[in-house]
Amino acid sequence: MSFQLRREEILSGEQLSAMLEESPARAAQAILLAAGEGEVEAQALLGQILLDGQGIAKDQPLALRWFGIAAGRGHLMARNMLGRCHEHGWGVAADASVAAQHYRIAAEAGLDWAMYNLANLLATGRGVAVDHLQALALYRRAAEVGHAKSMNLLGRYLEEGQVCAADPVAARDWYRRAAEGGDFRGQFSYAAVLADEGRIDEALKWLAEALANGNLAFLRVSSQSLLVSRHPDIRSMAQAYCRRVSQLDAQNSPGI
Repeated sequence: MSFQLRREEILSGEQLSAMLEESPARAAQAILLAAGEGEVEAQALLGQILLDGQGIAKDQPLALRWFGIAAGRGHLMARNMLGRCHEHGWGVAADASVAAQHYRIAAEAGLDWAMYNLANLLATGRGVAVDHLQALALYRRAAEVGHAKSMNLLGRYLEEGQVCAADPVAARDWYRRAAEGGDFRGQFSYAAVLADEGRIDEALKWLAEALANGNLAFLRVSSQSLLVSRHPDIRSMAQAYCRRVSQLDAQNSPGI
């Protein structure tokens, strides 16, 4: 079934996002109409659904084009997504230095995701020179406006005392906030702190949250660290992580 929408039926970005949850194909038609009429939120959203193949055929080069249109009109998340495309080679040759340029524009304008993504490049020296001081500052800025993944990484810097004074109390607080904010790595970090404090039941709760939310790469690495825990209950949790890794491996394996 095709859906024909009239000009007067153009929806807001918030309405279009809600429609995506209910009917991706119908939403894609509405997004196309709104983007063509110059609605910048729809242009950014069109880039995203083209990137994901949500309700529309996946087309990474076209996604890149729409992100560029929206970014050129000042849409910060579209600018961030241009950076993501260049970092990961989605629709364009991978180039972390170009990604850093896009992230920096959006970060300087106040976008927390761009702060986080630029900090990741600075912390690892991809596309830019390694600069842990700047990375730490960006993680802190993003964390302070509520970015959960940045909270976890700020906690790590504070725990390890890397380019800053070690502050385990502050690190623990940022890990807690990252965990409560839904970041699975933050949930794992907070669980480790709780386990060290002997609060095993609470640690197991957060390990279960991290298991439910984590991706394959994270679960594969974290399962190995759990296997060597001195706490029997946590070693038992490692088995659940290993089972989930096997499930995800099976799902990602090409059909025979």
